[in-house]
Amino acid sequence: MSGAGRHGAQSARQAPEPQDVPGGSGYTASGHTASGYTASGHTASGHTAPGWLRDLADVARQMPVSVHLRPPPAGGRASAVLVLFGDGPAGPDVLLIQRSSGLRTHAGQTAFPGGAIDEGDAGPVAAALREAAEETGLDPAGVEVVGVLPELFVARSGFRVIPVLAWWRRPTPVGPADPAEVAAVERVRIADLADPANRFTVRHPSGLVGPAFRVGGVLVWGFTAGILDRLLALCGWERPWDAERVEELPPSALG
Repeated sequence: MSGAGRHGAQSARQAPEPQDVPGGSGYTASGHTASGYTASGHTASGHTAPGWLRDLADVARQMPVSVHLRPPPAGGRASAVLVLFGDGPAGPDVLLIQRSSGLRTHAGQTAFPGGAIDEGDAGPVAAALREAAEETGLDPAGVEVVGVLPELFVARSGFRVIPVLAWWRRPTPVGPADPAEVAAVERVRIADLADPANRFTVRHPSGLVGPAFRVGGVLVWGFTAGILDRLLALCGWERPWDAERVEELPPSALG
C-alpha cells in the first residue's frame, strides 16, 4: 500500500470525533438497497447501522482503486473479508483478528476476519459472515451488512478480495474459535486508529511503503492497514499524522 495519510482532502464532510459520531441506505453485494439487511436476509430490528456508516458505504463502494490493487482480467482466488464496525464502550470500534503463528502464509499478522469464497457460499457477503463466525465465534444473525467495497487484488497471496462493510447490530462474545488459525480477536477503537501517535509509514523489504498502525503493541500493516487508512479518510475521521515517519517492517511481521 502506498499514499499513506494523504486522503484526508477527499472527505466532503467536517470530520467528527469518533466518540461523538451519532447513531442512515446501504447496499448488498448485488448492489440493491439493503436497509436493515442481516445475515438471514430479514429486516433487522433494534440497533440498526448509524447514518455515518451508511454514508461511508455509499462513498466507499465507488472509491477508486490504485493500479497495484486492481484485479487482473483473470486468475486469483475469490475471497471476502468482514469489516465489522460496532458501538463499543468508548465509541465506535472495528473487529480485527491476529492470525496464528503456525500458518503457512500471513502468520501472526493482524487482519479482518475472512477467507476464500467456497462453492457453497451464496456470494462474498455469505462467505465473509461464515468465515468470521468460524474464526471468531460471532453470531452472523446480529450483523447488518451495509455495503461492499470494490474488489481488490493481493498479489502476494493471489487473492481477489471483496471487503464487506457491516454493523454489529447485536454484539456477542468473540474469541479465537479455531486457535490453529486465530491467535487473538480484538475490538479496536476507531479513536485509537485515528490517533496520530499510533500512525506511521512502514517499509517492506521489497521497498514498497504503506500506512501502518500500532495499537496496544499490535502492528497493523499491509492490506488491512490500507483499508483502514482509506476508510478513516472517507469517513472524515483522519487526523493529521506524520507520513514521513518511516519504520522498517520487522522480519517477525512477514509471516
